Amino acid sequence: MKHGVTVALLVVAAMAGTMASARAQGGRIEERALPYTPLPADIQALDEVIKAPLTDDFVAKSFTAPDGRIVPYRLLTPATATVQLAQARLPLVIVLHGSGSIGQNNVSQMTAFAKAWALPALRQRFPAYVVAPQVDVRSADYAPGGDGLLASHPGASLPAILALVDDLLGRLPVDPARVYVVGFSMGASAALDALVAQPGRFAAAVAFSAVPPDRDRAVAVAGTPTMQVHGDQDTENPFDPDHAWAEAVAAAGGAPIFVRYQGMEHRVPPDMILAPGWREWLFAQRLKSAAPFPNP
Repeated sequence: MKHGVTVALLVVAAMAGTMASARAQGGRIEERALPYTPLPADIQALDEVIKAPLTDDFVAKSFTAPDGRIVPYRLLTPATATVQLAQARLPLVIVLHGSGSIGQNNVSQMTAFAKAWALPALRQRFPAYVVAPQVDVRSADYAPGGDGLLASHPGASLPAILALVDDLLGRLPVDPARVYVVGFSMGASAALDALVAQPGRFAAAVAFSAVPPDRDRAVAVAGTPTMQVHGDQDTENPFDPDHAWAEAVAAAGGAPIFVRYQGMEHRVPPDMILAPGWREWLFAQRLKSAAPFPNP
């Protein structure tokens, strides 16, 4: 990247090393609090991503789920040279969008959060198949949980997304032990719901500004590495339920990462959209065992 290394980048990159021992112990949150002070260079770099025609790097495709739901999606494939040099199958990254991108035009989901994966520097550093599906109805719905705080549960479109993941695993030369799900807002909530719906399917998740599942479901996914990022001034998806989920995961023996941005509202921090640090952590995660899938 052209802009300078930020404090957030350094902190999240350092987590990749510190979490190895934390996960061996379990039962604690690896927590960081960062001031929300986006640098002018971060804003400029993000603006360049928003304006760049990177959507064209994601090939438009469509999937029909077993329930009949049609899921438009975009697929970013690794560079040819990267595939030729790879000694093993590559990761699969599922990028889930927020509610503002609901539709079926196969374009609206391509925000900077998704498009950034096609930046040449990130694409070379993190070779993977990156999938950005678009849903026509909500992928996560919200209601009060058992503790009185807001909780998410799978929306009508989440089963189709999970079916798409299974279909891609059967057709693409990906590593079933390195399937990752990331998301923002509704997509972040759906990412955590997906962990609960299919324990052991995803190697890790990164959720930006999520409403998490009911806290009594945390025990089912305590062994899955997760990173949650949330602004403490978020009035759209409140901060407290998300932090309560991290506490519940830790209480169940997990060791989630929780990054609190002090003074930030409902957004993905501009520096983290472009930063390699959290992607390094994500790509370091691997399932100990993964269900086999047929060769494409």
